[in-house]
Amino acid sequence: MTYQRFVALGDSCTEGLDDLLPDGRYRGWADRVASVLDAPGFRYANLGVRGRRLDQMLVEQVPSAAALEPDLVAVFGGGNDVMSGASAAEISARADALVRAVTSFAPTVAVFTLSDVSHRMPFGWRVRPRIQALNSAMRAAADRHGAVLVDVEADACVHDSRYFGPDRLHLSSLGHRRLAGHLLSALDVPFDPAWLAPLDGTAAPSSLRDHWRWLREQVLPVACTRARNKLIGRQPGDGFTPKRPTLLPLA
Repeated sequence: MTYQRFVALGDSCTEGLDDLLPDGRYRGWADRVASVLDAPGFRYANLGVRGRRLDQMLVEQVPSAAALEPDLVAVFGGGNDVMSGASAAEISARADALVRAVTSFAPTVAVFTLSDVSHRMPFGWRVRPRIQALNSAMRAAADRHGAVLVDVEADACVHDSRYFGPDRLHLSSLGHRRLAGHLLSALDVPFDPAWLAPLDGTAAPSSLRDHWRWLREQVLPVACTRARNKLIGRQPGDGFTPKRPTLLPLA
């Protein structure tokens, strides 16, 4: 099938964080998918904004996406709901509402499960049930509303540290490339098979020094910023705008 109007919804992963181009801009899985779909008449919009939860995507991104009349929408989100402490019931309700809304206007909708990052985090056992709840909700919503499910949780490479960026949460360039490959595979669109090739060797295990550096350089600054923003009533992502708010040719 040929897609002419592709719209990506989501959070920082959709924006492309940690997949840097030489000029410092973010690329990401959605840009990579667009590069494969690109053909005469093709246009692409990316409404992703970092920090956004599923319920925020529903009210902020879905109306804009509907107005663009896309023939393909890909929705990646839920990580911020998991990390913000939403309950399993809240996550399930948000996921269903979002998928139901997008499938009401787009003929083809793709949604994703999340890889389980809990084993990479201190006290990860606390977030594991919410990740499982999100993935179960996405599978159920895809089945209920006729969306394409991209089940990246099943990718064994998510257990390799090279799949993630320095903060161990956002995808690396390799992770974004694999995510794009999984989406294109689910859509039955030909792409470079190297995108989903097994990783060479295994990543070196993290040392105690690596863990301390990660805590000092990645975890503590984020925790301090979130605490400060909470005091002043600021939401993650406030002040940021969508990456590509209108449908435009890829070039």
